Amino acid sequence: MAAALGVDLRWRVVRAMEAEGLSIREAGRRFCIGESTAGRWHRLWRARGDVAPGRKGNPGRSRLDSHAAFLLAMIEEGGKDITLAEMAERLQVEHGETVDPSTIHNWLKKRGITFKNRRAMQPNRHAKMSPPPDNPGSTASPISIPRS
Repeated sequence: MAAALGVDLRWRVVRAMEAEGLSIREAGRRFCIGESTAGRWHRLWRARGDVAPGRKGNPGRSRLDSHAAFLLAMIEEGGKDITLAEMAERLQVEHGETVDPSTIHNWLKKRGITFKNRRAMQPNRHAKMSPPPDNPGSTASPISIPRS
């Protein structure tokens, strides 16, 4: 996405349209911008009285923020043994909020709430898993050729 054009250009376009009576199309040609851009800036000025661009990017909110207590209570009462699909289903049934399980996963991950299915396996230290290697540099191998 391109960067927003400067506020000074926006004001010059709007002032030209108001003071000189330029049409949207004429203002677009005169300032080398798109006609739809000139029209959008003019409508923005009429609606808000300002032509400054709005914020770009994600607002940082989630639609699950309003259901935080419900989601965390589900995890606590389920003994951390509830699946994301079950959480999404209960959220839909009890609150009418339809979300994908991945949305719940991302919401939980953003808050540092993650669970492993099982503990990592401990290394087996009671029995050796493979025979020890022969002496370093040994040629005692079934594929080695004896020297004469």
